[in-house]
Amino acid sequence: MNVKSIAGQLAESRARFALSSDSAHPLADHWRVSDFAALTKPRVMALAVFTALVGLSSAPVRLNSLTTLAAVVAIAAGAGAGGVLNMWYDADIDSIMSRTAMRPIPRGKVSRFEALILGLFLGGFAVAVLALATNLTAAAMLAGTILFYVVVYTVWLKRATRQNIVIGGAAGALPPVIGWAAATGDVGLEPFTLFLIIFLWTPPHFWALALNRTDDYARAGVPMLPVVAGKAATTRQILIYSGLLALASELPWILGFAGAIYGVTAAICVTLFLLLAHQLNRIEADRRAAHRLFVFSIFYLFALFAALLIDHGSGSFSPVRSSHGGLGVSLHAELLPDAVRSACCTVNFSEV
Repeated sequence: MNVKSIAGQLAESRARFALSSDSAHPLADHWRVSDFAALTKPRVMALAVFTALVGLSSAPVRLNSLTTLAAVVAIAAGAGAGGVLNMWYDADIDSIMSRTAMRPIPRGKVSRFEALILGLFLGGFAVAVLALATNLTAAAMLAGTILFYVVVYTVWLKRATRQNIVIGGAAGALPPVIGWAAATGDVGLEPFTLFLIIFLWTPPHFWALALNRTDDYARAGVPMLPVVAGKAATTRQILIYSGLLALASELPWILGFAGAIYGVTAAICVTLFLLLAHQLNRIEADRRAAHRLFVFSIFYLFALFAALLIDHGSGSFSPVRSSHGGLGVSLHAELLPDAVRSACCTVNFSEV
């Protein structure tokens, strides 16, 4: 046996050893962390954190910076827990749909058991931290939100009814209410208006996406509205919900919870949203019209909530007395700018 042959065998042995030891390699560890992070749906988490911060900052009670940070971490972890448990349960249909086939579990990067353990840990951690840092009301609402998203929406509604995203959308609409409750210990009319905006925003936003993903959902057996009712019925429902959303979006200004900045922003955004929804209803077969509405709906929600933050932060409207007898609201300026920039730049709400 010559030297070259021996060297070749040694090289081959080293290669086999390296392949068998990938899990111990720092680069492999990095990818494992990235895969686990992807399970938490970071973009959807950004929506939860952003809207929760709006609720927190709109409340008539000011929390100190440490408590605010703990509340934000807890709400982020709770949103992440919902995302992980959603992917754990939906792994079978995720592998069928082209939109979700590259998620960590279908690709074999994370096992379903690992995802289940991570989701349960994050959920328990989130509820415990929020209870200790703020109050039991906020913690109970966070626990209820996680359970609603996982059990009611993911396990039951998503595969059972065309109204899955309508009813299930309540989970995504609760973070501003949780943020308010974290500061005040109860729930008021103002956070309910924010809940209503997100709740009514969810169906037209997600159905606009689903119109261009009908084959995907049909292949996975998920009864999204375009699959079971057709495009014409879906675009009519989008127009109806857009009208209800327009009315709800004006409530913070009508009820005195927001000032001129919000009022003008809402009026402009509502007009554009209705125009796009009407255009889609008129030419429902146009994939571009559906995509335009989907993209604008992302901007719409951030524009409204950012305008509300600006109004509260600038003190440009007359404060409303809360149920606690306090006046006005406080903006946690040390946290909000980065959160708003991050969320606006990264969120794509197509991961439900």
